[in-house]
Amino acid sequence: MGRKVTLATCSLNQWALDFEGNLERILRSIEIAKSKGAKYRLGPELEICGYGCADHFYESDTLLHSFQVLRKLLESPITQDIICDVGMPIMHRNVRYNCRVLFLNRKILLIRPKMLMANQGNYRELRWFSPWNQLRQVEEYFLPRMIQEITGQDTVPFGDCVLSTKDTCIGSEMCAELWNSRSPHIQMGLDGVEIFTNSSASHHELRKADQRLNLIKSATIKSGGIYLYANQRGCDGDRVYYDGCAMVAINGDIVAQGAQFSLNDVEVITATLDLEDVSNYRGEMCTPSMESEPKPCNRVKVDFSLSSVGDIYLPTHQPITWHFHTPEDEISLGPACWLWDYLRRSGQAGFLLPLSGGVDSSSTACIVYSMCVLVCQAIEDGNSQVLQDVRGVVGDDSYSPQHPKELCGRIFTTCYMASENSSEDTCSRAKQLANQIGSSHMNINIDVAVKGILGIFSLVTGKWPQFRANGGSRRENLALQNVQARVRMVLAYLFAQLSLWAWGKPGGLLVLGSANVDESLTGYFTKYDCSSADINPIGGISKTDLKSFLLYCAEQFQLTALRGILAAPPTAELEPLTDGQVSQTDEADMGMTYSELSVIGRLRKISKCGPFSMFCKLIHTWKDALSATEVAQKVKHFFRMYSVNRHKMTTVTPSYHAESYSPDDNRFDLRPFLYNTRWTWQFKCIDNQVAEMAANPPKH
Repeated sequence: MGRKVTLATCSLNQWALDFEGNLERILRSIEIAKSKGAKYRLGPELEICGYGCADHFYESDTLLHSFQVLRKLLESPITQDIICDVGMPIMHRNVRYNCRVLFLNRKILLIRPKMLMANQGNYRELRWFSPWNQLRQVEEYFLPRMIQEITGQDTVPFGDCVLSTKDTCIGSEMCAELWNSRSPHIQMGLDGVEIFTNSSASHHELRKADQRLNLIKSATIKSGGIYLYANQRGCDGDRVYYDGCAMVAINGDIVAQGAQFSLNDVEVITATLDLEDVSNYRGEMCTPSMESEPKPCNRVKVDFSLSSVGDIYLPTHQPITWHFHTPEDEISLGPACWLWDYLRRSGQAGFLLPLSGGVDSSSTACIVYSMCVLVCQAIEDGNSQVLQDVRGVVGDDSYSPQHPKELCGRIFTTCYMASENSSEDTCSRAKQLANQIGSSHMNINIDVAVKGILGIFSLVTGKWPQFRANGGSRRENLALQNVQARVRMVLAYLFAQLSLWAWGKPGGLLVLGSANVDESLTGYFTKYDCSSADINPIGGISKTDLKSFLLYCAEQFQLTALRGILAAPPTAELEPLTDGQVSQTDEADMGMTYSELSVIGRLRKISKCGPFSMFCKLIHTWKDALSATEVAQKVKHFFRMYSVNRHKMTTVTPSYHAESYSPDDNRFDLRPFLYNTRWTWQFKCIDNQVAEMAANPPKH
């Protein structure tokens, strides 16, 4: 019947302001789409300039260069005979919009501005863009002269409109519009639009993929239709990793799925589908629009067909089962891909990690090893871009990695920084793990540097501070721990800058951090210690998830050293040993367990709880383990720690965003850093509630 269409969507590893690279990747995706027989190609949100331009969106240069790239796309023979749907910022009547530009054969068909903005969590779109809030309204947009010269058009439709081909109707959504209760696809579907497209810049969070999938399936299960989803992939210069997952759905079924994590800069997926299936589905499920519905969509007509006559032998894609990654898979893959993008785009020669032999630094080390596994696999699969990037990192145009362990030795340096308070156990565990992953490992003793710094202090003040175990005060004890931690940071950067020089090799190393999300939440780390680094791949991941991840790595990568690391109690090893054994543990220092911190962290951020409402929830959550008084003590203790240490979050290392309760101060979790740490009013409310509960116990 001539109603089968082949559609293409993609995941592109775009980079903010990399106009040349972004253009090349867009053209490659269009070329691949055409080679697979597609007549329509959808790309990610703001793919021309990159989604993460942030305040560069204010600059006229960003708008100018975006139009220059659009001109190159219009001129290219690659873009002929296929409807191309690309994303870029556009200024209309002196207002900046986040737009889709649809064009065909050197003619711009329409410009569709985003109507519902993403403005929560990591997103600040209303800072740079205005929403198009004129439902069903279309205006004339006057094209820049450089575009007029190519298209021969003075103006094009700009606004809330859909594209009507000779055989179907296509309507656009953009990222957050899918997540909104007033998603445009609802009304478009009721008005006869058969193909919905969504260009996205959606970042990875642990356990989030199913939410995205369910939204896309539900968008077509109620009233039928085809849904194309495109997403950015990779690190485009910020804390988030865009996790691909390009997909195609029809009538509530997924029929094509792209990878969530990959080192491929360009991934195109296509699906051949029968529009008659949409008509048949709607014929049973849908009723005509009522008079109260908004007026019909503005249709921009184009003399072009997505389908062709004589398609009887053209097979259509059938429903598939979506394969979800486990959280351990996600930790192994997402941060590893993010690290690879950061490394190859930074121009550095590798990483340096202070490896303590504990869970956190070992997790960072395992993520680097996982990155090496992915790189070697991509090269084995014929990815020439990854091979070129590896050669650039190691400074050898003839290099080809033979094994992840061998690659690890070329680009990854680990160092155990021992003090008189370090145990033989942690030293041994760090060395054993380094041997198993293949990193270049060093043992460094920091006692000379620590004593030198304390000697300067003693020379000036005539005082020599002592640990609490040796009769010192709490202030002395904390200061002595901080000196050790900060010396490690200074030495980490020294070795990162000069170790390759000392070995006669070019380049420098990026310093990796390893503070987890729970430690950041309570401030259980030294400001400007070795958690201060260039980047931190685990800063958005909980201790509980990291332990599960190490168990996964022990099996997946045969890293037996991890079992001993997991069996040991977490410790900072900054206080004196007792009979050669560790006497200091993290959970004792913090006054609560890591699992308790995860619960508290989620209540603080996700459930928007202050001290009193958190107490009211936890007396039920923890009723089998703690009394109301004990819950009150835990809550007060947490908020004291949190507020005293919040200032540390203003200088914390940029971390991979993976957890919805991250306390990252840069964009995701905006709070003061000078608090009244007594919380007098809030804590009084808790005390009053505890007293009332004691006076009026529940009746059984």
